[in-house]
Amino acid sequence: MQRQVEIAVALSAGWPLTRTAGQPRGERRKRLFRETPKQRLRRIALGTVWALRPKRAANLLPLGALCLDQWLRGNRAALPDPAKPKWDSEFAGFVSDMSVPVLLEAHASGLFPYGHYGPLKWMTPKERCVLSFESYHISRRVRAMLRQNRWRVTFDSDFDGVMAACAAPRKNRPPLTWITPRIMHAYAALHDAGHAHSYEVWDETGALIAGGYGVAVGGMFVIESQFTRVSNASKYGFSVLAWHLAKWGFKLCDNKWATPTTLEQGFHEVPRSEFLGLVAQYAGTDSKPGHWKLEDGPQEIGHADFG
Repeated sequence: MQRQVEIAVALSAGWPLTRTAGQPRGERRKRLFRETPKQRLRRIALGTVWALRPKRAANLLPLGALCLDQWLRGNRAALPDPAKPKWDSEFAGFVSDMSVPVLLEAHASGLFPYGHYGPLKWMTPKERCVLSFESYHISRRVRAMLRQNRWRVTFDSDFDGVMAACAAPRKNRPPLTWITPRIMHAYAALHDAGHAHSYEVWDETGALIAGGYGVAVGGMFVIESQFTRVSNASKYGFSVLAWHLAKWGFKLCDNKWATPTTLEQGFHEVPRSEFLGLVAQYAGTDSKPGHWKLEDGPQEIGHADFG
């Protein structure tokens, strides 16, 4: 793990979701990650409304206390203790550095950055949604689609495009995202260093219809975000990714917070203390750095058994 943490890369600057021939990567990345003033104002307004909801308002006191604490103590570079959040909340501290080594160290300790606007926060939820790969469940419908080889799946073919799609507004949801330009550039640097990875699902026309990205740290894969434009396409793609993660020796997948979809797939919630124990057990083991390639196709995986 120490070898991973010591890897640092220069941040490359870098709207189409499928790169066109001859288009420089840095230029495309810059366009994909750009946020207009109107989009930023909308994010701030919606983020404020979100923070003032009754369920979220309880976090304002610990957040204010953290703001005051950081102001009094100055800008501290050390990562906070994920086992000791402030005021019994999910907030552990403010993010002052999102370089590649710091992001790797944060994920290896069970922290992750989050925030719609203002200072980013290191988060340590009271419960974490995790998966042991032998418990992964593929529904009958998705398994049938895999056996039919319905769509093409790739790894690390369009990391920037996947992040941009994950950040884009979702149907029937408020257009609010925590995947800000700062987050995008930080995780793009992590991808360039070989530690953040994406899966892509392409239809017969070559259009990107689903995908997701996350961070590999030791024997653990942390899901950052996923998106889909076609029903079941992200489940299809993630099933291919999960199969490869298990094949490559990964032991744990962290989805941060539970969703109905992840619970249907075999994820389950564990308390913070148990999760941090799992992190200590698996984050220091060997990982698989570098850009990933598909080894087994959807059809083969559709006939396989995770157990």
